[in-house]
Amino acid sequence: MIERFYLKDYLSFKKTELNLNHGLIVFSGPSGSGKSILMESILSSVGLSSCDASICESSVTWDIDEEETGLENDEINVFKHTKKEKSRYFINNQAISKKSINSLTGKYLKHLSLRDFSDFENEGLLSILDHKIGQKALKLKQDYQETYRDYIKVKKELEVLEDEEKRIVELKEFAQFEIDKIVNVNPKDGEDEELLEIKKELSKKEKALDVIGNANEIFNFEHLVSSALDTLDVESSFFDDAMNELRGVLESAQERFSALDEIDVEDVLNRIEELSELKRRYGSIEEALEYKEQKLQELEKYENIEVQKGDLQQRFEKLDTQIYTLADSLSSLREKALKNFTKELNGYLKQLYLRDAEVNLTKEKLTPNGQDILSIKLNSTELSKISTGEFNRLRLAVLALKSESIENLGGVLMLDEIDANLSGEESMSVAKVLKKLTKNFQIFVISHQPQLTSMGDQHFLVYKDGNISKTKELSFDEKVDEIARIISGDTISNEAKSFAQELLEANI
Repeated sequence: MIERFYLKDYLSFKKTELNLNHGLIVFSGPSGSGKSILMESILSSVGLSSCDASICESSVTWDIDEEETGLENDEINVFKHTKKEKSRYFINNQAISKKSINSLTGKYLKHLSLRDFSDFENEGLLSILDHKIGQKALKLKQDYQETYRDYIKVKKELEVLEDEEKRIVELKEFAQFEIDKIVNVNPKDGEDEELLEIKKELSKKEKALDVIGNANEIFNFEHLVSSALDTLDVESSFFDDAMNELRGVLESAQERFSALDEIDVEDVLNRIEELSELKRRYGSIEEALEYKEQKLQELEKYENIEVQKGDLQQRFEKLDTQIYTLADSLSSLREKALKNFTKELNGYLKQLYLRDAEVNLTKEKLTPNGQDILSIKLNSTELSKISTGEFNRLRLAVLALKSESIENLGGVLMLDEIDANLSGEESMSVAKVLKKLTKNFQIFVISHQPQLTSMGDQHFLVYKDGNISKTKELSFDEKVDEIARIISGDTISNEAKSFAQELLEANI
């Protein structure tokens, strides 16, 4: 519920604060006093409307989805809308987008003055019907929904497999083609680097052999150096070691380059080109080999597709039997309960001075809620074609039926002038249904009728002091005066006061 509302600087309002209770909260007052402005600003405070108020703020008892919003719950959560150059929204002084605050608020507050068809959606209507049937239907529905999830999952897997099967020849050919491209080259890890090194060696082979031949001339003069060292009485072992090491280096190099005589340069270049093509296509030799393994696995899968399909078909056929058995059982329970559901709905419609509703249950394709479509018409008229007044009273009837059946249902209902253009009896019937709904809802309503006004658990007068709109919570005697004003106008008669007092005392 909304426990407190604060408004500052909006049109004719300078500042107002409302401390609110659970139950039916009525706003009344002369035309133009600011009742609709006040209602709009309450909606704006929780992100369901937008206004130019400096501040509009509601303190609420609603739980915040901390994981979804990233906000923490306080004992009382404060929703706020401010407007300077642009609108900004806050929860507990933390900025939040209008979309996020709207999404959160929508779970707790309904604005019935908007032509919103959400209360007539199939899922919601079936939920009311199932709760009225009781645990047997709710347990059956739970079993159905668990089976439905498996049914849809297996169905999708089978459709994918069947689609692959239709393209199996093409897919197998493509996979084999891709494998063959790599197998025909038959690359090995690191082979490209080895070949590049060989290419480098080949490119300098001739020059290298020439310089090695020239360098070998040094050994023709080796004996001269050794003789000189002996003459000088210098130990020659260091020179012998150096020459032996040099001889080993040159001989090794000559053998390495001579071995390249057996390698065909064209073959090396062609092989490098083949590997380069694979690298251009797959990124690296390693990635080409990984891709080959992937395609081999795909090919194996395609070869085994018939086995997989057979297993899936068996599971699907079993689930198909189960899901339709559960759906038929659920439909049967709903069909038996439909007559009483319709009777109870029409009981509320009669109280609201509306024509009987026509409620139909038809079977269509499977959905998460069964195979049934529950639809409502008002005296055979589509809901989109009935008047706004009829539409909103029908919504009240559905909500009343829902509040009877579903535990923990609750929140806030906001209505502007739901009893506008109704007779006194019709207004009283609306008030009685709203009073019933206060078991689960906090209800805000603007009214110009004494009957609905007299039923309020809390009554606020919206009035103007000069050009400034103000609000005041009324005591019993003040309620008598306000209802008398609604009855007789600004000149309040004794008869109007007496009737107003009778109405209020009858509803205490």
